[in-house]
Amino acid sequence: MSNLPPSLVEILQSRPWLRYDTDAALIFDGVRLQDIAAQYDTPCWVFSASILRARARALKAAFSGINQPISMHYAVKANDHRATLAILQREGFGADVVSGGELRKAIAAGIVPFDIVFSGVGKKDAELTLAIETEIGVINVESREELGRLTSLATRLGKRPKVALRVNPHIDAGTHDKISTGREGDKFGIDWREAPTLSRMAARDPHLDFIGLAAHIGSQITSIAPFEAACQRLAGMITDLRADGIAVKHVDCGGGLGICYHQEAPPDITEYARVIANHLGTLNVAISIEPGRWLSGPTGILLTRVIDVKAQPAPRSDFVFIDAAMNDLARPALYAAWHEVLPLHAGGSRKPEKAQTLAGPVCETGDILATDRVLPPLSRDDLLAILDAGAYGAVMSSTYNARPLAAQIMIEDGKIAEIRQRQTLESLWEAERLPDWFKAE
Repeated sequence: MSNLPPSLVEILQSRPWLRYDTDAALIFDGVRLQDIAAQYDTPCWVFSASILRARARALKAAFSGINQPISMHYAVKANDHRATLAILQREGFGADVVSGGELRKAIAAGIVPFDIVFSGVGKKDAELTLAIETEIGVINVESREELGRLTSLATRLGKRPKVALRVNPHIDAGTHDKISTGREGDKFGIDWREAPTLSRMAARDPHLDFIGLAAHIGSQITSIAPFEAACQRLAGMITDLRADGIAVKHVDCGGGLGICYHQEAPPDITEYARVIANHLGTLNVAISIEPGRWLSGPTGILLTRVIDVKAQPAPRSDFVFIDAAMNDLARPALYAAWHEVLPLHAGGSRKPEKAQTLAGPVCETGDILATDRVLPPLSRDDLLAILDAGAYGAVMSSTYNARPLAAQIMIEDGKIAEIRQRQTLESLWEAERLPDWFKAE
């Protein structure tokens, strides 16, 4: 990996849905972004439906190309807008949910319960009850304690839910510490050494329909080796369980396949598919995966406008204050995540490019969206596009500092639709209530 930042040409070459037109205006999937900024103001999210469809079809083709049947459940947490879910449902995807809210939203978007997988730690009894009553495809149990609660609820409800055990395989995915989920000591899943005992318990429980195993080792994984190690561990466990007389009909390989935000080189999806097929494809099990970021990450852009530029003495880079902030895009503050940034107009100043730091207006020192980025000199009202923000972007937004949620726009084949209006200031406090005793004063 080079220490030099990618050039403008390299950024565009790796993202064929981006280009500058003859007027040097940035085009995203056929639409001039400055027109969207003019109509809907900034900050503003822009999502491409056609890029999402294309990536969904490419992922399915990677598995069909090696003749490996597979079920795909989109990780709703990556981008939970109903439009995103509805597009993927029409492309044949189910949903991987981690809360009762996501479960209900997936159903509201048209995904049938049978195509829903419920993962995640700390499921409330009410959420498990919802999953049982709606008869979803499978509940991925994450602990001995959750298994016991699920048995009690199933007994009381008189239903027999399909259950898999989510195994923690003790594999370091080589990703950021805060998005690693399969290492020893991480909060997710059942220790793989305990899983055989709990599998026997679940398989012999008359109130549960035990169907198999699941594993998810992290997010934004950029090497094939961790996936291969996880598949090997799952394959070994399936073989051992069957030798013990326990039927295993299903294995969920999780998600986590990374994308290129900066200079990463994630595995090709065909290589990813081949690893799963090589280790699990001969075991006569129904295989499923839970892609999220890989599908939706490149489909989104966050538009922002320069508020002001605060000059700094050399060698420090100037602060460029923008109207997008950590409450809009939390990833840089949470994970020191990198998102490429492009000006919406490539012409203009003839001055040489310089390092500049993009800072939001939120009252936190950590509200920095990009540090020391080499860009054309920026001035008040210049427009910028923060790239690859379609996953863990809008879905993680907050209203911190009383900043309303930004508008969300979807584009496809030149068409533009506002899929979520900009939140009004008044709505920030419309659900608030003063205590009764205040009214008496």
